[in-house]
Amino acid sequence: MSNYLEPLTIYETKDTPRVHFEPQKGLFEISKLSLPEDAISFYRPVIEWLEKYTENPNPETVFDFNIEYFNTASSKQLIQILLLLEKLNKKSKVKVRWHYKDIDEDMKEIGEEYASIINVDFELVEEH
Repeated sequence: MSNYLEPLTIYETKDTPRVHFEPQKGLFEISKLSLPEDAISFYRPVIEWLEKYTENPNPETVFDFNIEYFNTASSKQLIQILLLLEKLNKKSKVKVRWHYKDIDEDMKEIGEEYASIINVDFELVEEH
């Protein structure tokens, strides 16, 4: 691995998701609930970290979105992350895995919508 970036871990709260990026282990995940009052401020360090990562990425990047629910402000930030992953796909083989509960049609549809707007390998992962 050629990446010397420090891992990024942000622990979840009742309103914010868990963020865990560990390039040395190939772990990139955003999970739980994303309802921050100020989504731009919450996601700024996440996006800045990913921008640094795109300068010297791993040969392959598998990114897991395992979000149970998010608000509209978070949606805009998630799209920014997806667009960054699309840009990264020129340097690293990117795969996005969008996890959703089998009973959650809304999260499945959002995943399908995101898959249609970005040009990366995008897998919908149904969980029971």
